[in-house]
Amino acid sequence: MKRRTVLNILLILAVLAFFVTPLGDESKILLNKWFASGPEIIQAGEREKISDYDWKLKDENWEIFNFKRSEGRVVFVNFWASWRIPSVAERAAVQRLYDDYRDKVDFYIITDEKREPVKAFMQQRDYTFPVTYLIIGEKMPFDATKVPSGYIVDKEGNVAVKHEGVADWDSGAVRQLLDKLTE
Repeated sequence: MKRRTVLNILLILAVLAFFVTPLGDESKILLNKWFASGPEIIQAGEREKISDYDWKLKDENWEIFNFKRSEGRVVFVNFWASWRIPSVAERAAVQRLYDDYRDKVDFYIITDEKREPVKAFMQQRDYTFPVTYLIIGEKMPFDATKVPSGYIVDKEGNVAVKHEGVADWDSGAVRQLLDKLTE
């Protein structure tokens, strides 16, 4: 075979590996991480208040609880799915943020999936942040249709960050904001 033919075959194999193998999924996750930017902080005077804290969710044990328990606290809300590559790309940053702020911030890492695939994902990746499960049809103060997306809410209920798409939640700007909001 000619050298050019061999190079073309190798190129086709590399492209196929990127799109149809687990190696390709990990490569896409890595690319999403590299190109993720920190979410934009909303200026204090431009922040909108969430409509209502009365929102029912399920915890990891499938027990129903109310979001009202976080009224008056700083809250991090993140909608994700274990099967969506942009969501997977964010998880490591969310885990680092959770590790450092779990005692100061209420974390709601929310999915609408069944428990089994989420548990398997969490074990496979060694994540320990608490998973919250969405109750479909329940009224909520955020748009759960955008996955991934995230919000940071201050103690007064004002949305300080609203971001749709993959984000670097472990950015310096987010950490500075959380430090300021939790003082």
